[in-house]
Amino acid sequence: MSTVVQLLAGKAVTVSTAADLFLDSLGNPNTVRNYGIAVSKTAERLGEGRPFASVEDDEVGEVLELLWGGSAVNTWNARRGAVLSWTGWCAERGYDGPRVPAWAKRLPPPDSDTPVRSKLAIDRLIARRDVHLREKTLWRMLYETCARSEEVLDVNIEDLDLAGRRCPVKAKGAQPKARRRGGAREDYVLEAVYWDAGTARLLPRLLRGRTRGPVFVTHRRPGPGKVVSSRDVCPDTGLARLSYGQARALLDEHTAVRGQGTGWDLHEYRHSGLTHLGEAGASLLMLMAKSRHKKTENVRRYFKPSPEAIAEVTSLLAPGNSRR
Repeated sequence: MSTVVQLLAGKAVTVSTAADLFLDSLGNPNTVRNYGIAVSKTAERLGEGRPFASVEDDEVGEVLELLWGGSAVNTWNARRGAVLSWTGWCAERGYDGPRVPAWAKRLPPPDSDTPVRSKLAIDRLIARRDVHLREKTLWRMLYETCARSEEVLDVNIEDLDLAGRRCPVKAKGAQPKARRRGGAREDYVLEAVYWDAGTARLLPRLLRGRTRGPVFVTHRRPGPGKVVSSRDVCPDTGLARLSYGQARALLDEHTAVRGQGTGWDLHEYRHSGLTHLGEAGASLLMLMAKSRHKKTENVRRYFKPSPEAIAEVTSLLAPGNSRR
């Protein structure tokens, strides 16, 4: 696989300076307050005066565990998310430094059940004027395709069939076409996802003449020294693909009402879309085709009809002509 390598030397800063630069870049006072708790305490534990580039990834994970390893799951997720945004922001701007290690994972809340958002709530969120066109398109596409977030974020412009309102994606657990390691995307069996008018209206505006590279990109180029796959960089603008962590943070920023980390999750669009299709009368087999689940018990977990929908179907049992 070919790669694009940025060879310029990165910018050296201290841990304290890196934290201050990140927090100063945040415009919303509530976001500054919520992120500041996690970033400031992490910087203090790492050593505020030491070079940011000298910090190892595992050190960041160990500090997170030390500070919030025994906290509630929601607290852990919020603090981890803030530090993830901090290190990612620094990397994008060329500041040499660590990243949150893969083993310091986001945890699912105990006994949690992915909520289903109403169609009205989804429409209102996407219609907000303070939401960028990129986010509007991503959220609408996730909802209409009922696809997994990683699948949609991995799509390139060359993959799009704009006239047919569809594109192939590499699904979770995709089967390889040949027995070899490290296969490229085209070496796997791809599956099609379909969207409708909402996404069809937004996509051309988002692309604005671009014909190659990732559909969803960041607003900045990869930082110096960062190795990026050629498929993950727009060849015309040099902008890198939007990551799952960045996309999730953007959604949380626009939906959190009880502090950072409490907003919607990207996966809720998949749950919501499948539930709304089921409430509209789509059969179980059609929901399986849409979601691309292979087992009926898996798609059943996604269908969570609202109390109003259950009340409506219950009215079919009313005697005579007394149905509402």
